[in-house]
Amino acid sequence: MKRLLPWFATTLAALLLAATALASDHGIDTEHLFGFTEGSDIGAPPEKELESETTARLGKRGGAFRAVDSALVLKVPLSDRFRLAPGLAFAGYTMRNVPGLDDREVAALAGGFVETRARILTRDEAPFGLTLNTVIGASRLDAATGLGARGLSVEAGLLMDREIVPGEVVAGLNVVYALGRSRLDGIAGDQQASNLEVSGAVAKRFGPGLFLGLEARYLRAYSGLGLDRFAGQAVYLGPTFYKELTEETWVSFTWGTQVGGSEARTGEDRDLTNFDRHQVRLRIGTHF
Repeated sequence: MKRLLPWFATTLAALLLAATALASDHGIDTEHLFGFTEGSDIGAPPEKELESETTARLGKRGGAFRAVDSALVLKVPLSDRFRLAPGLAFAGYTMRNVPGLDDREVAALAGGFVETRARILTRDEAPFGLTLNTVIGASRLDAATGLGARGLSVEAGLLMDREIVPGEVVAGLNVVYALGRSRLDGIAGDQQASNLEVSGAVAKRFGPGLFLGLEARYLRAYSGLGLDRFAGQAVYLGPTFYKELTEETWVSFTWGTQVGGSEARTGEDRDLTNFDRHQVRLRIGTHF
């Protein structure tokens, strides 16, 4: 951890360095400009949004591992300060010769969730936007093994953003805490885990509705619901892409590669047990 934190802090500081300049809201919807990092905007009634999100988790220390998690979510702003978003989650897993995991292929409905967002500060009234995001989910599959399970999870995050150059360059910063409890089918006893994630990104406009950027993420995994026993950590770095296809439709994409990490009680320079070698996310959304 002592080696990773200075590296991550330096990268994040470089991403957000220009944020010392004054900024104002010039009508950019920041929510999807970045990759895994999200902006503070939530939309406003009566407009709604239907979004498809697909996340691929690729690569473990040995064998072949591919997990694809998809979600379909309807985002409904109830005011310019609060949004409700129910969704369904789907998952597919392919595992071959991965140490500690049985070979399997499975694709199924994974569960459902409800997301709420409360906008605390807008970029009009403060130097940065700030939104509280919460997600409560129920799952039928274990995300690590692909086995059948019954699980509940809660996620809470602070989403911050700032227009560095109004209408041209935007920076985002997220701090997210997640916890979950699950019971594998046919196995007695609950599994408990929690995670902490800090991510930052900068995106620059390169044409009408086109933003390209860079994202850095630092993740820590724990056994127990309250960040009890350290299990591993990982740093991801990768590019981001956002494009408005029409006035109502947009697409975003990011590919993060684990560039540093460590696993508890091992001397490895990556954590490929709790985390993946690559994490990829594709989003497509439309307003109506």
